Amino acid sequence: MAEIKDPENTIIIELKDGPVVIELLPDVAPQHCERMKELARAGEYDNVCFHRVIDGFMAQTGDVQHGDMEDGFNIRMAGTGGSSLPNLPAEFSKLPHDRGTLGAARSANPNSANSQFFINFKDNHFLNGQYTVYGRVISGMEHIDAITRGEPPANPDRMISVKVAADV
Repeated sequence: MAEIKDPENTIIIELKDGPVVIELLPDVAPQHCERMKELARAGEYDNVCFHRVIDGFMAQTGDVQHGDMEDGFNIRMAGTGGSSLPNLPAEFSKLPHDRGTLGAARSANPNSANSQFFINFKDNHFLNGQYTVYGRVISGMEHIDAITRGEPPANPDRMISVKVAADV
């Protein structure tokens, strides 16, 4: 695992193959970073599936309303919801959507990001300036690369747990 410089702004996602460490970028997108930490601390991301995983593009997860793979899980609903918290305003920056960056998933409305996010498998610069970048994988990208593909995947992978490093 990578050296953690700022535990309060570092997220650890436990996947089936091992941990993924994400450095949040609060100086670039403070509201998105706070939301992720809030949901992680509440356990909302635990057990949530990767519902949209496109080879050569990205892996999307974070639907805390419909993505929990426990009781009543329906993969067809995953990706259609978010948290009960208000949507976030776009926090666009000059940061590019490079391999390993974390982007805020949203609808056609730029101010509709909520709990869902995606991790880029490769540089996706066509997304620059259109989706908020608020973090980057600093270790464990090989575990992201191993996530089962599909829209939705037949047997989706899930985030076993999501924690703020300062709390671990």
